[in-house]
Amino acid sequence: ASLLWWQCFVKGAILFFSFFNPQVVNGIEIYSMKIDSKVTSRFARNVITSRAVNRGNVHKEVFFDVELPKTAFITNFSMTIDGVTYPGYIKEKEAAKQEYEKAVSKGQTAGLVKASGRKTEKFTVSVNIAAASKVTFELTYEELLKRQFGKYEMFIKVKPKQLVKDFEIDISIFEPQGITELEAEGTFITNDLQNVIKKTFSDKKGHISFKPTLDQQRTCANCSQSLLDGDFTVKYDVKRTTPDNLQIVNGYFVHFFAPTNLPQLPKNIIFVIDISGSMSGREIEQTREALLKILDDIRDDDFFNFILFGSDVHTWKEKLIKATPENLDEARKFVRGIDTEGMTNLYGGMMKGIEILNAAHEEKFVPKRSASIIIMLTDGQPNVGISNTEDIRTHVKKAIEGKYPLYNLGFGYGVDYGFLEKMALENKGLARRIYPDSDSALQLQGFYDEVSNPMLMDVELHYPENEISGLTKNSFKHFYDGSEIVVAGRFADINQNSLTVDVKGEGANDVLSFTTQQDAEQTAKAFQEQEYIFGDYIERLWAYLTIEQLLEKRTAATGEEKENLTAEVLDLSLKYKFVTPLTSMVVTKPEDYDNQAGIADKTTEAQAAPVVMQALNLCITKQTPVICFTVDGDPHFIISVPQKEDAICFNINEKPGDVLSLINDPVTGITVNGELIGDKRANSDANSQNTYFGKLGIANKYLNLKVTVTSEKITIQNGNEKTAFTWLDSVTLQQEGLTLIINKEKNLVLSMGDGASFVIVLHQVWKKHPLHQDFLGLYTLKSHKLSEQTHGLLGQFFHPIDFTILEIHPGSDPKKPDATMIIKNKELTVTRGWQKDYRKDPKHGIDIPCWFVHNNGAGLVDGVHTDYLVSSLF
Repeated sequence: ASLLWWQCFVKGAILFFSFFNPQVVNGIEIYSMKIDSKVTSRFARNVITSRAVNRGNVHKEVFFDVELPKTAFITNFSMTIDGVTYPGYIKEKEAAKQEYEKAVSKGQTAGLVKASGRKTEKFTVSVNIAAASKVTFELTYEELLKRQFGKYEMFIKVKPKQLVKDFEIDISIFEPQGITELEAEGTFITNDLQNVIKKTFSDKKGHISFKPTLDQQRTCANCSQSLLDGDFTVKYDVKRTTPDNLQIVNGYFVHFFAPTNLPQLPKNIIFVIDISGSMSGREIEQTREALLKILDDIRDDDFFNFILFGSDVHTWKEKLIKATPENLDEARKFVRGIDTEGMTNLYGGMMKGIEILNAAHEEKFVPKRSASIIIMLTDGQPNVGISNTEDIRTHVKKAIEGKYPLYNLGFGYGVDYGFLEKMALENKGLARRIYPDSDSALQLQGFYDEVSNPMLMDVELHYPENEISGLTKNSFKHFYDGSEIVVAGRFADINQNSLTVDVKGEGANDVLSFTTQQDAEQTAKAFQEQEYIFGDYIERLWAYLTIEQLLEKRTAATGEEKENLTAEVLDLSLKYKFVTPLTSMVVTKPEDYDNQAGIADKTTEAQAAPVVMQALNLCITKQTPVICFTVDGDPHFIISVPQKEDAICFNINEKPGDVLSLINDPVTGITVNGELIGDKRANSDANSQNTYFGKLGIANKYLNLKVTVTSEKITIQNGNEKTAFTWLDSVTLQQEGLTLIINKEKNLVLSMGDGASFVIVLHQVWKKHPLHQDFLGLYTLKSHKLSEQTHGLLGQFFHPIDFTILEIHPGSDPKKPDATMIIKNKELTVTRGWQKDYRKDPKHGIDIPCWFVHNNGAGLVDGVHTDYLVSSLF
């Protein structure tokens, strides 16, 4: 029987929806797609509805693929097939899993929605529908919009990948305080599409509609490609006649606090920057770029300093320095000279920064009314000094003693993000991942902008203790300009209809106090427009905020405290039907719908792999890790996991001419990159070509060595000297730091100093072969000589890897079951199959079983596969 499956992964704060069949393809037409959003007092309920029809004469499979904002919780899902609705039910994760497995064992179509991280982000479902049948998918999620830089933002990534007859985004906003501004824009919006965005707002109401026709969606006249590919962003703000706003409905309240026109507090900021070898190249360049821009924004009454940590710790100054023009100029010169060295003494860097900040306060060197902040940036894991992350957290927490917030920025995917997040939360801050991309410098600067304008510190919101229960967080170290503090709670007596709140905070000049009174009748008057209100929205807002904050506390908790927080989150998640890390949503369809005739007419990704891409085969032996690439019609990586007596495989879909970063060791300086070539077909569609490694570049920057290998020749550049050989040569060459042995027309062995060695195999095909070309295979020997910081598409698998297989069930191919794989704290849907291992039989290969990871190894490789594309071999 066919399967309906769901997956959720963590990936960024966006909404994404896509369908894979443009208009009518293989008989499937997606004829309607709509997002209907209602926002009431910053709390949004979003409903995504998509409708499809099978125009063919056999059963077909339809896909529904969504990415949600990372701050959102799924609250409902249903699918309607031929007028019959099959709802989803949210249950405790283990109970949902058992129901799912029971349905699968009966041959029923079943679906399971889970959260793979603290917040659900990716959602995928597929279902078979009969000829001439229709299916409707409906997904609901809720989120509290956060205020940054003076505006609330709703971000939607639009990428339908096709033309859709009825495509619409409809957003209604109701704010009882009144709306002052409303913006809507899209990165894909052309001059013609600009007029399609309809925007209105007046007093408390705002409305945005985007409904392009088929012709308006086209990239050109009569084209089948869609313009709708990019970001759609809505921003707005509300009127603020008072510093705060209090709303009471049905025994629950929400309190919004965002005072304006306050003088800014001076700030004392320590930047603790990782300069270890892994930060070399683009990362350190972008860090320098961001710091230089930040220096332009530092105010003259601020104090600051830079702490750099590699193997050793370096300070710009021994104490905090005032931001005078002369000091800023000197700081810019220092930043321009920052370069990488050594390993990662994160503990030493953190403790030095805390020491300098503590000394400044103890010696009263900085103003009493000033906000102190530590911002730490790293791209790796501690490996010098104290490297145990639990010990580092303990020492840092004891040293800071709650006096100021710590913000941890994790650059790239090699960091222990869980450690950074726990350490930040324990010290009243937060962690943020900086994605390795062309805009990394802007990401760094953007984070600084969020915390660069403190207006109040030690903010306390006081509510009558005997009247309130279930209060969310009401104490905040800093209030930043353009942000907002939100507190929610419930009354001990549900019939109580009034509340008085006192707010206190340290301002730049004195202690500021605010008092607010509100009753339910005043809220009711503000909410006379009932069509904008979805149920008990304040109660749901309270539950949402409570769950979010409990999950945050749970991140850093241990033992009995963690157990109690887990029980509380689970209880609220089930009561209010939120899909959280502790709950899942399960959907099943009756048995009579599923029979052998209902199997989808499709080729699975694993079946199609031999004809799609990649000339690679990755394997790691039980003794010394050996990585090998081979192809001949089998374009997969294979990762042997000896302790499991099993293997994982995946493919990478890129085009001829692309260069992949395979191995990158910043400590030894060794890098290996590979350039792809295609087969001989004259085909305009590069995605349909087989690809192979036609060129390899192996370098050691510390030895100033570069070796280029193609299927025709081998070139060695040692400093300014160049030497070249062909595969017809039999050579043994020894130079400073290099040993090269060429076995005529077979392989070569390359050793860099006393480090790792590489074996490159020449795979030759019949010269008149109409399709294939000669290509290269690569094996790595003595990979234990590479450092723990080794990364790259292949280098990351030199580190220990473990996985668990659960929920094995029938797949679309009876011989290839599907399963859930738990790996790197993620849940992946994988397919069992067979792939060629060329280690023992280079000519024909040996079939070995493996678990196939779909979508370019998504969830298995760090980041996404395109992160490993580089501009050239060196």
